[in-house]
Amino acid sequence: MAVSQAGSKKRNRTAGVVIGVIVGLVAIAVLVYLADIMLSKDRIPRGTAVGGVSISSMSRQEALSTLETNLGGDLSRPVTVTAGEAHTQIDPATSGLGIDWDATVAAVPGQSYNPVTRLMSLFRETEVPIVSTVDVAAFGPRLDAAVTELHRDPVNGTVRIDAGTVATQDSVNGQSVDRAELESDITDNWLNPEGIEVEPTVIPAAISQDRVDEVAAGPAAKAVSAPFVIRGRDNVEGTIPVERMGEVVTFPEQDGDIRVDINRGAAVGILSEALAGTEQKPRNAQISFASGSRVVTPEVNGSEIDWDATLADAEAGITGNGPREVDAAYVDTPATFTTADAEAATFDQVMGEFTTGGFSAASGTNIGLTARMVDGAVVAPGDTFSLNGYTGPRGSAQGFVDSGIILNGHADTAVGGGISQFATTLYNAYYFAGLEDIAHTPHSYYISRYPAGREATVYEGAIDLKFRNDTPYPVMIRANADSSNVTVQIMGVKTRSVQSINNGRWAQTDPKPMTVSGDSCSPSGGAPGFTTSDTRVISDASGGEIRRETTTTVYDPSPIVRCS
Repeated sequence: MAVSQAGSKKRNRTAGVVIGVIVGLVAIAVLVYLADIMLSKDRIPRGTAVGGVSISSMSRQEALSTLETNLGGDLSRPVTVTAGEAHTQIDPATSGLGIDWDATVAAVPGQSYNPVTRLMSLFRETEVPIVSTVDVAAFGPRLDAAVTELHRDPVNGTVRIDAGTVATQDSVNGQSVDRAELESDITDNWLNPEGIEVEPTVIPAAISQDRVDEVAAGPAAKAVSAPFVIRGRDNVEGTIPVERMGEVVTFPEQDGDIRVDINRGAAVGILSEALAGTEQKPRNAQISFASGSRVVTPEVNGSEIDWDATLADAEAGITGNGPREVDAAYVDTPATFTTADAEAATFDQVMGEFTTGGFSAASGTNIGLTARMVDGAVVAPGDTFSLNGYTGPRGSAQGFVDSGIILNGHADTAVGGGISQFATTLYNAYYFAGLEDIAHTPHSYYISRYPAGREATVYEGAIDLKFRNDTPYPVMIRANADSSNVTVQIMGVKTRSVQSINNGRWAQTDPKPMTVSGDSCSPSGGAPGFTTSDTRVISDASGGEIRRETTTTVYDPSPIVRCS
């Protein structure tokens, strides 16, 4: 019992000591706190800085002097403004920024009575904003420019197929900064040596990166996973190889999304490179009078690939889970002019005719030979007649001779010279028959015996004369030539009338002299060049206009030829 009382007294003494120590420490802390308050009274709070310059515990006058001394030379130092990944620099001197020293020091908060705050000021420094002076006229435009410089438009990601591989461009979000917030940040902190950091507002890209990745890993990857094959007749296959898949499959942006687009025209073009040979074009019935009587060659029906049916599921096959090998679907293509049509055809009406003359004897030989070649040619409805294609080569081996031509504006000779006169005659005949002109080339220099703007030249292998029979009836070319004139008629069923309107001449150009050497030189006084146009009005049997065509021709001036 005595031992227990002794232990209790000992514990009480220990507790008293501890309490005394705590009370003492608190009393000391209070005394230190009160002393700190008294010593810092009327002074800048400890741990305060402006523009990186410490004014801790200074009187306000000392702080003012310190700031003017240390920061006065920094008023023209550019400050970097950062918003996300964008940066710009503000030059205070040219942006109308200055500092109000008195207001800056006056704006420094007073001493805090919070003991924790006062304690922490021993270990950290707090940057206090400056009070700026602002020249609005100078600062406003610079602020607007900074808003623009810190702005970034969003960039939508893309997907494409390049040489058989999938290539992508990532989507990038844009950003904008609030003008009012930026103005406040700049005017408060432009002296901060660490620069100014602004929190931008994110502008999301319309196409998310997830959508880019989805398309790249889905339809794009599927497109390049294997060739796409169309199986045609006779074991012929048309293939879109992986390396050319980018010509067919594209991923354009549409309404903020990525569209998967299959270019069927491009697909048909690639597949036809191999499959075109499996198709057969129809051939119309042909009529010939070469033997003196009508001989009919029957029509031949054709067949072609029905691409709409063949590629009906192309999207699924190329960019989805559909089959990548498909059988071609063929359809018959009947001839448009049959044996019965040919046997019933009549050629007893003149649809159009034309005559020219004034050629030399040598030219007459070539013109007459061409006329005999072409005479009796029948052009079925829808078919095209080619002068070069019908006559074939026109050289010495075929009986053609040297005759006059125009070369570089002056007279010369060549085998087959004069055939352009036949071409002009044929052109005018089908012109007045109202048939469709496919290809005709006027002379570079005007030849006075031809109607201006309504003539044609030909050159074997380079310049052709073509027309298409766009009527429902076959037409026959009748051609004959004598020593003076050549006449071409288009015979058939006349259902059209034609009016030719010459629209005058303008833009005259003067000839220039040139010197030609050689015995074949023929001097010439030259002729001016000019521009003209001709309008062909085609009407039906009742006078209703079918179409109106205007052709403009520019003739070069024929040079003044001097022989040396």
